[in-house]
Amino acid sequence: MKTALRNVRVFDGSALTEPVTVVIDDAVIGSDAAGAEIVDGAGGVLLPGLIDAHIHLHDIETLQRMCAYGVTTALDMATWPSARVDGLRHQHGCTDIRSAGTPATTSGSTHSHIPGFPAAGFVDTPDAAAQFVAERIDAGSDYIKIIADSPGPDQSTMDALVIAAHDRGKQTIVHATATPTFAMAVTAGADMITHVPLDHPLDASIIGRMAAAGTLAIPTLTMMEGIAAKIGAVAGLDYAAARSSVTAMYEAGIPILAGTDANATPGVPFSPRHGESLHHELELLVDSGLSTTDALRAATSLPARCFGLSDRGVVAPGYRADLILLDGDPLADIRATRNIRRVWCAGMQTTPDGRLT
Repeated sequence: MKTALRNVRVFDGSALTEPVTVVIDDAVIGSDAAGAEIVDGAGGVLLPGLIDAHIHLHDIETLQRMCAYGVTTALDMATWPSARVDGLRHQHGCTDIRSAGTPATTSGSTHSHIPGFPAAGFVDTPDAAAQFVAERIDAGSDYIKIIADSPGPDQSTMDALVIAAHDRGKQTIVHATATPTFAMAVTAGADMITHVPLDHPLDASIIGRMAAAGTLAIPTLTMMEGIAAKIGAVAGLDYAAARSSVTAMYEAGIPILAGTDANATPGVPFSPRHGESLHHELELLVDSGLSTTDALRAATSLPARCFGLSDRGVVAPGYRADLILLDGDPLADIRATRNIRRVWCAGMQTTPDGRLT
């Protein structure tokens, strides 16, 4: 099936184009409108489908909910068992996923007490790192997730996990919510660090090391804001620390990706809602100093490039037809990303509840 979206202003990564026609040709963006069903975009803004760089899978409704909010790709940062992840891959007309599968931590860590956490995720010594990475790859993990809890993996074990992953051609994403563990992740050479500390702002030396190494940040400000609101007063945690760190990282030129930590996991302090929370994340990123253009890139072209998803993240012929049609201009007001008129996941239009039309 072919659809021609006429009179749409496309976000091209830096600005909005003049009104143009964009062709949806089955699952990809085409260039020939001949024979297409015509849809009048009425001057609306067309974005690439949004990418949430940190979620946790739950079920098929998770995918439908994200798609309904324009999140057409989601990067899962820990779900088990592998059969559960496999059952949510390649769902026609739903959000497309990649996954870390089971993350690495140590026995006795905070995360090890999450109900049902698999023993396969316990990496207690550096010698166990290579086997853990090999098992994750055999199970289909797209990248390796490491949880830098305190208590948790020591520096030598974290180093070994990053080396083992890199030896097998896999990126590493390290969870770090406190300044000491964040510094450990930088020292280990993690490709990306997800979350940002609530105890203290990151100091200039850590940020400088990140910038020099090309380390990426996935701050999950939505999650950090939620944790601070829930337990900050008791635990001495302050959202202002996270916000100021994002400002400093952005000013230092560190690439920042939009991720929410959306989850429905029992026993965690806060559960951002799948799909909806990414729009709040964009607002928090702008509040932290990102331009609206860079906030949109943080949820489109940048995560696509950083995670090797070369078929999405921009609106251009040959790319996946993951698209959002909006009312309003998100470059003028980032809150306009919430004004969703239509969503296409790989060319399939969905209804507001995420079902196929």
